[in-house]
Amino acid sequence: MGFYGTLKLIFYKMKRKLDHGPDGRTFPSGKKHCKGNGPLGPSSLVQATPTTFGDLRLANGHSAQRRRVTSGPPPTGLQDWLHTFQMWSGPERLLALDELIDRCETSQVKHMMQVIEPQFQRDFISLLPKELALYVLTFLPPRDLMQAAQTCRYWRILAEDNLLWREKCREEGISECESSRRRRCGTAVGPWKSAYIRQHRIETNWRQGDSGEPMVLKGHDDHVITCLQFSGDLIVSGSDDNTLKVWSAISGKCLRTLTGHTGGVWCSQMSVATVISGSTDRTLRVWDAESGECVHTLYGHTSTVRCMHLHGNRVVSGSRDTTLRVWDVSTGRCEHVLTGHVAAVRCVQFDGRRVVSGGYDFMVKVWDPDTEVCLHTLQGHTNRVYSLQFDDVFVVSGSLDTSIRVWDAETGNCVHTLTGHQSLTSGMELRDNVLVSGNADSTVRVWDVRTGRCLHTLQGPNKHQSAVTCLQFCRGLVLSSSDDGTVKLWDLRTGAWLRDVVALQSRGSGGVVWRIRASDTRLVCAAGSRNGTEETKLLVLDFDVDDKKTETD
Repeated sequence: MGFYGTLKLIFYKMKRKLDHGPDGRTFPSGKKHCKGNGPLGPSSLVQATPTTFGDLRLANGHSAQRRRVTSGPPPTGLQDWLHTFQMWSGPERLLALDELIDRCETSQVKHMMQVIEPQFQRDFISLLPKELALYVLTFLPPRDLMQAAQTCRYWRILAEDNLLWREKCREEGISECESSRRRRCGTAVGPWKSAYIRQHRIETNWRQGDSGEPMVLKGHDDHVITCLQFSGDLIVSGSDDNTLKVWSAISGKCLRTLTGHTGGVWCSQMSVATVISGSTDRTLRVWDAESGECVHTLYGHTSTVRCMHLHGNRVVSGSRDTTLRVWDVSTGRCEHVLTGHVAAVRCVQFDGRRVVSGGYDFMVKVWDPDTEVCLHTLQGHTNRVYSLQFDDVFVVSGSLDTSIRVWDAETGNCVHTLTGHQSLTSGMELRDNVLVSGNADSTVRVWDVRTGRCLHTLQGPNKHQSAVTCLQFCRGLVLSSSDDGTVKLWDLRTGAWLRDVVALQSRGSGGVVWRIRASDTRLVCAAGSRNGTEETKLLVLDFDVDDKKTETD
């Protein structure tokens, strides 16, 4: 057994005696957590292997003259005893030490531990070349990295490495770094660590509710907000009062009111500052949200424009006149008319290559918009189709017949029929083969569209008490709004209710949250009532507030 092995065995025996005592009683441990006594540079490495404890102390940079016990003069015969000890073989020394430890009192064992234990507290990170030390630190989760930075100055330098934090951001899907920021104590924080801290703070604010008081934007009098769009710092609300309003998400001010429609606005789409709206007056209008100017009025439909989907520079609109129209937003020209439905078109999806539409004729149709040919008519629903999702592989349709159907977009075959909801599926979102559906039966369900399996039903004691009106999922979270006047937050992975993000004062007595839109950092809710118990308004919640406070402090 080598020197280190012998020393460790002695240490183990002393610690066991100290912890349990001769009669088995447990004593408080005298071991202290190693924080390190400051960085030891690579130059402190000693090549020769220590053979005695004194050599080990010198190798660790300590003086050979350690603190002596000041209990009086050394006992008679000490040198003879030590000389005899040195003459014994390794096994004989171990046996003698065993016997010696067994005869020691607790205070004497503590003294030996205080002398020996520090020699095992090696700052291995500081002894490694920087590249290897950083490689070791890549295996630590971010929370442990932040704790490691508090160990000593050299560890802090390593744990603040910008490339190290870039890797942590990549693991979390954070693709943009922040400008370098300075903490109150004056220490600079690298851009990638700053990005990680900001995203972690935003995630915490979403889940735990630190967003401050919501900003209230009042408008549209007592009318219903029928559609809601959100892009950058601009919010656009459409109403059955024939207008759209453009709001600042930062100040909460109404920047301008878009007037021109002669009927209620029922649908809208937005890209940057371009807004397209559809109305009961049978027209679509293209607006510049920055100036408030109506750029184009699109004529062609002969009944209410009920739905639309914008992709790139083209928008597809569906109408109660049973047709769909494809428009060029920049010129205002109608490029194609898709005919084939025999009742109102209620929902539409467009990916730039194919159009998918659902109607009150119980049909779902897949179109090639450039040739105006219907590629597939998807039959199976036994009532009106109200909602659609399309991700280039699957078409998903929700109907008043309570079912959701998953179709193969290429063949038109029905792959799965998802059952479990008890009423109309009013809204759905599909992303990465995960479908979230909101239903008038007051529940939200999470599905795997590849297997057709229901992963979670978002209900329980904190479930909605009325029909789900809108939903959205992002950041591993599901947001759902309801006729019960609440917006609830759920964990997408577990299906657990996290909290009520919004709860109107008039919830349960007429208050309704009609629409929600969310970005990574903000949530916008359109709320009101149908009986006058709640004013029509927008609520804006900002989950990046702590970050902004730090910037302004």
